[in-house]
Amino acid sequence: MSLAQRIQDQFQVSIHTLAGAADLLSEPIERSVMMLTDCLMREGKILTCGNGASGLAARHLAAILVDKLDQDRPGLAALALSGTGSAMGDAASPDFARQVAALGQPGDILLAVSTFGNNSAVIEAARAAQEREMSVIVLVGGEGGALAEILREEDVLICAPADTPARIHESLLLAIHCLCDGIDYLLLGA
Repeated sequence: MSLAQRIQDQFQVSIHTLAGAADLLSEPIERSVMMLTDCLMREGKILTCGNGASGLAARHLAAILVDKLDQDRPGLAALALSGTGSAMGDAASPDFARQVAALGQPGDILLAVSTFGNNSAVIEAARAAQEREMSVIVLVGGEGGALAEILREEDVLICAPADTPARIHESLLLAIHCLCDGIDYLLLGA
């Protein structure tokens, strides 16, 4: 197989995965948009976390909310939890749970991103959020892992129908853009 064909195959697999995700993820994304918008309207905040590539996705979502996606609007209360710095331990094992306990308030939302749902730092952050009476929205792939198992009825699971990191992150990035677009739509109208 030529390199050009391999690249085209990657595009085709991605398109197929995203098309399959549309029906599967529409309902949990819609539910999440409603929760996030309600939280922001009540002057709550959205905390995001993830490690590695998932941390980049979590920071991307927080940055869009604070800045903007497509429409100009006032910044929204979102904060990506830190995974680096000597005060936070090493980057391989960030203490997101401690940050959630320090910053989270009842009614706030933790949006946790984990490729397969098994990152211990993200799982502990979700548990800490639940203890703080915060809602939890989880963006994962595969079967959802341990994160999916600890969710309560009021929490939301957005689980990409993919089993490779590349396809999971492509799906979750689109889900993140849908979340941000949905919030803007509810706040600003069409």
